[in-house]
Amino acid sequence: MPELPEVEVVRRGLERWVAGRTVEAVEVLHPRAVRRHPAGGADFAARLTGETIGVAQRRGKYLWLPLEGRDLSVLGHLGMSGQLLVQPEEAADEKHLRIRVRFRDTAGTELRFVDQRTFGGLSLHENTADGLPDVIAHIARDPLDPLFDEAAYHAALRARRTTVKRALLDQSLISGVGNIYADEALWRARLHYERPTITLTRPRSAELLGHVRDVMNAALAVGGTSFDSLYVNVNGESGYFDRSLDAYGREDEPCRRCGTPMRRRPWMNRSSYFCPRCQRPPRVAS
Repeated sequence: MPELPEVEVVRRGLERWVAGRTVEAVEVLHPRAVRRHPAGGADFAARLTGETIGVAQRRGKYLWLPLEGRDLSVLGHLGMSGQLLVQPEEAADEKHLRIRVRFRDTAGTELRFVDQRTFGGLSLHENTADGLPDVIAHIARDPLDPLFDEAAYHAALRARRTTVKRALLDQSLISGVGNIYADEALWRARLHYERPTITLTRPRSAELLGHVRDVMNAALAVGGTSFDSLYVNVNGESGYFDRSLDAYGREDEPCRRCGTPMRRRPWMNRSSYFCPRCQRPPRVAS
């Protein structure tokens, strides 16, 4: 699934091409694309028509479009294959086009939600006092948020008594980090994914956060990580950070630091990639 850098790339595109535009009409072409909007597709289209889109917002992996002058937002769930594309009105429909949003202006472009696997969708939600859609109010700030509280994060790590990769993927502790960037940050920090969080000193957890930020900023600079054509920006272009990955997907390839073959291990219905020399597993208490 897309992680923070991929979602931020989409957010920036929406900020540039959609913010300030008023909705002329909405077509819901597949009911699953609005299944998180309980009132259904017709209600979603009717309520969105005539509204003006504000500046796209993001927290972690979650993306939303606030409606100007309203305490409402359109929350975008990208799921496994969802794409928010800004396309010329005359462009041919994509095979998996699910929702079309037309605007009351002469820009000649429209917003399309395309989703091959129909796991994603759009939905309207009330905002909290902080301006978040209410269904994601529990999501923690992400490491690129200037208000992210490092001291509170370190305290939570020590109190949670879990392992470091589980903590990185816990969206109630820190949002936006998924499997790819967790493995990359842990490789950079020379930490094994099963390292207990209780063993992390304050400087060590700060160092790890620094690596999380660095790898995400590096991915953002090249449009994110795209292993196939599914993860694209609003113009349909893929990112290419996959060419710079040091850990994820590099099983049996030499570690870029020490030359030891990288390993992959099953982990929580996913995989963890690591260097067995640079990232020593924790000792098991006897």
